[in-house]
Amino acid sequence: MSVVSLLGVKILNNPAPFDAKYQFEITFECLEPLQKDLEWKLIYVGSATSSEHDQELDSLLVGPIPVGVNKFIFEADSPDLKRIPTSEILGVTVILLSCSYDDREFVRVGYYVNNEYDNDEMNNEPPAKPVIERVRRNVLAEKPRVTRFAIKWDSDDSAPAEFPPEQPEADTVDDDGTAYGAEEEELEAEEAAETAVAAKAEGEDEEMGGTEDTSGPSKAKAEDEESDAGSEDLEAESSGSEDEEIEEEEGEGEGEGEADEDMEMGEDGDTAAADSSSTQKEQQGLAQHQQGEVMVH
Repeated sequence: MSVVSLLGVKILNNPAPFDAKYQFEITFECLEPLQKDLEWKLIYVGSATSSEHDQELDSLLVGPIPVGVNKFIFEADSPDLKRIPTSEILGVTVILLSCSYDDREFVRVGYYVNNEYDNDEMNNEPPAKPVIERVRRNVLAEKPRVTRFAIKWDSDDSAPAEFPPEQPEADTVDDDGTAYGAEEEELEAEEAAETAVAAKAEGEDEEMGGTEDTSGPSKAKAEDEESDAGSEDLEAESSGSEDEEIEEEEGEGEGEGEADEDMEMGEDGDTAAADSSSTQKEQQGLAQHQQGEVMVH
């Protein structure tokens, strides 16, 4: 656990001219008495491509530190233009506010800084040589980047673990190399067995595929022929049955016609017989009448 905790940082003069001093109001809390002072630093990043242009703007020792919440003002000078490349003066850069105890850094706060001219005309068409009097800086104080580090304070108990704890039982454990070697051999044996089984299975599949290829077409052909023959027989039977039905229908039709004709002929015969019998009766009556007449005379 950290003995000193940073509670807040407030930038007092923001935005400000490029050559104005930086002013920070820093608030922190100390949990126990410290034997040494705290060292605060402000670093200006002069170039994004190389750390050679970084410059420490100022540093401050604060102490002795009383237990509780503490607040102070930290001022730092503006960066030296001679140490900044001309092309890097304008634009976005970074400043780093850090604190160390006994040369061990335990907190760092980073801010983005935008350097630009105070009017749009110069921003749209910047001069070949920067006019520092017209350049203003704007620190993005709303979005700081805070990084904390665990360090050793005054007591050894506060020191972070630099090495893993001792493990005396580790000497009694078998050598990992032997175990790994045995495991590798087992894995190789299993892979070889699996490969052999896979090769055997592929061979059987190929043999079965060959037999299916040789017998399959002939069998399919025979089945097709049988189905064709069956269809032909069915067609023949169906056609034969249709012919028989047609013949039966024709026969039935002819029989019915003959019967009708016989019935008509029978009716005609009966009519003729009746006519002939009536004629005979009339003839007989005429003959009797004639006979009667002869007998009278």
